[in-house]
Amino acid sequence: MSDEEVTENTLDQASGNASEVAGAEPKSAMVEAVQPAVDQVVEGKTAEKRRQTIGEAVTALTETKNALAALDEKDTTKALDALAQVTGKLELLLARSPRLALAPVDVQTVVHDIFAGADTIEAILDEAENALKHGEVQKARHLLSGVASEIVITTTSLPLATYPKAISAVAPLIDQGKIDEAKAALQAVLGTLVSSSVVIPLPVERARAMLKEAESLVEKSDRSAEEDKRLGALLDDARKQLEMAELLGYGRMKKDFKDIYDQIKSVKEKAKSGQSGKGFFDDIMATFRSLFDHKEDGSLPQTDADKSRQHGGK
Repeated sequence: MSDEEVTENTLDQASGNASEVAGAEPKSAMVEAVQPAVDQVVEGKTAEKRRQTIGEAVTALTETKNALAALDEKDTTKALDALAQVTGKLELLLARSPRLALAPVDVQTVVHDIFAGADTIEAILDEAENALKHGEVQKARHLLSGVASEIVITTTSLPLATYPKAISAVAPLIDQGKIDEAKAALQAVLGTLVSSSVVIPLPVERARAMLKEAESLVEKSDRSAEEDKRLGALLDDARKQLEMAELLGYGRMKKDFKDIYDQIKSVKEKAKSGQSGKGFFDDIMATFRSLFDHKEDGSLPQTDADKSRQHGGK
């Protein structure tokens, strides 16, 4: 099992052909300040996925690869021993969890973070749209490939409905001296691994962290002038992050974005007039959840595109 994190600066990927882009643009001081809180969220979700990996399945995958390597070396005895290990581990796993469909074996984390502001991203989107209008699909694809600010946690799993049977069919091939066929069968088995991903939009988590800190400040009745200044900055930067999320397509309904912008403005005005107390952020966080969070059944809130399709694209 491995748990790797790969970080990519996606400005070059997204905008290598964008005429208006000069170079990477630095993150704001507020974004840098809340990054540790965002990192904690990501680490927590990654750790949760990592805890779900199953030792027997990890060993089964490792021994499958060992069997293939042994066949490359013409060592059939070693290959059969490795396959016996695979079969034994999978039998133990299925005996313990007979209804388990997917056995997680690996977790990887990839960070895609575009170092660009809203104006730069809009320029990239405009250029991509223009390329599509002129039938330049590959140019548009290249431009949009890096227009993302997100962390992707990918879990790889063994499909238990097919993997054990496919493995059991390899040993007879080895016994019959059909080494090339056995190798091809093992390669095919390794190709059946299932990957599933969870995407964590960075602007969303940054805005969440900023709003959380702002909420704690607005509840203080004895805020200092410095705290008032930080409260205003947190609300301003939270809105900028939400605007970035909207621009990158991470939200749901456009109306909800307008609602949350109005709600942030309302709280800022109340705070500026010296008001404090609990409940100021109730509407903001309710709209936030509507925009970005999964429902309990795992489905996503309806998007504008979904709504359009339901009405025949009108």
